[in-house]
Amino acid sequence: MMRENKLYDELKVGDTASIKRVCTANDLYIFAHASGNLNPVHLPADDGDVHPEAIAPSMWVGALVSSVLGNILPGAGTLYKSQTFRFLDRVHVGDELTVTVTVREKAEDARVVLDTSVTGRGGSRIAEGVAEVLAPARKVRVDADRLPDILVESHRHFDRLLMAAESLEPLATAVVVPEDKVSLGGALLAARRGIIRPILVGSAKTIAAVAKDIAADLKGIEIVDVADHDAAAAAAVELVHAGKAAAIMKGALHTDELLHHVVKRDGGLRTRRRLSHVFVMDVPGLDHLLIVSDAAINIAPDLDAKVDITQSAIDVALALGIELPKVGILSAVETVNSKIPSTIDAAVLSKMAERGQIKGGTVDGPLAMDNAIDVEAARTKGITSLVAGHADILIVPNLEAGNMLAKELAFVAHAEGAGLALGAAVPIILTSRADGEKARLASCAIAALYRAWQSGSLTRLTPIAEAAE
Repeated sequence: MMRENKLYDELKVGDTASIKRVCTANDLYIFAHASGNLNPVHLPADDGDVHPEAIAPSMWVGALVSSVLGNILPGAGTLYKSQTFRFLDRVHVGDELTVTVTVREKAEDARVVLDTSVTGRGGSRIAEGVAEVLAPARKVRVDADRLPDILVESHRHFDRLLMAAESLEPLATAVVVPEDKVSLGGALLAARRGIIRPILVGSAKTIAAVAKDIAADLKGIEIVDVADHDAAAAAAVELVHAGKAAAIMKGALHTDELLHHVVKRDGGLRTRRRLSHVFVMDVPGLDHLLIVSDAAINIAPDLDAKVDITQSAIDVALALGIELPKVGILSAVETVNSKIPSTIDAAVLSKMAERGQIKGGTVDGPLAMDNAIDVEAARTKGITSLVAGHADILIVPNLEAGNMLAKELAFVAHAEGAGLALGAAVPIILTSRADGEKARLASCAIAALYRAWQSGSLTRLTPIAEAAE
């Protein structure tokens, strides 16, 4: 939008201009970065629950006045001489503000004095003051939308899942070979948050040494002393059969070592559904969780395997409060091409969902990555679909594509990714050595929510769309 400024001679006493602005969490994060003011009452993630929402810094409120002066009245070219403020009330995240400036006086040397005010809903006075500015020296028209976008790296969707999981009974979890700082520390952290009740399966001597190294207290935590990694994996599976564990968490052993005992025909945890893996991604700037499957277990899944992969991903989405998950079946193109087998699988999966062979979600494909995620890309290519541009779940054609996609989201888009293996009798928490604290906690939280959903004990989790309002 183009805006034209007003020169000194064009201004009249009584001229007025206003804007409306809603205070958001991102506004407070950006102001904290720009000002260096890290007062915790002004940060949504760290306000100690003293206030229902973080309090906006008063100078952020005051800074809104400059947007009216610099953009509208007098407009581009305006320079401050002085500004006074009286702050009469506080602003919280979600409050709508009206910012108004009114010309009080035209002084000498192109100086203009303006009354300034900020009001809340209903006209309640938040701040008031007086600005003295130099009016613009020349006439200009400026594009008001010329600023580059700013992306705030927050992971609010995972925060929501952690809060929901903490309201459940801790999930009894066999933690297999927690014999390094990362795996033991992650399990104990989830235990302190009340998300899991860990049963540590591994070398008691090594676990104790690691606990001492990280100054962790193992008092009251059950330890199953098994020196060998293979035997530890087998013991974890036995704990599930004995009803002592309702989930398994990977520690400092290879995924293959653990899954060998999960999928074995005799004494394993196989079900009628194919084992698959989901990455639940909290991507900065995306207004919903994004689930990617399968990026860790099935190397080149056939159609039958993709049916199970898709159904398991939908089930996780339902457990996480996504009421009717939108599933995009990915390929390189969005049209069926006999030379690209994944497009044929995608079309068949879509039809199977229409016929009720895949339940609980809306499935469409083939879709390319751009038109699965971006509404404008889908519109440009003329794709009419309930899924295109809105996918909650991305089903990849093979492990290579999925692994690359998940890592690109993590290391380029700065997403946090939680990992879970599904299709066994219990959820299996698969974490990586590269995972941060929040990703490990989120993996445990998703396992707890999924298990509660499976058992029917999970009360309705607030859908993400509602939580964001």
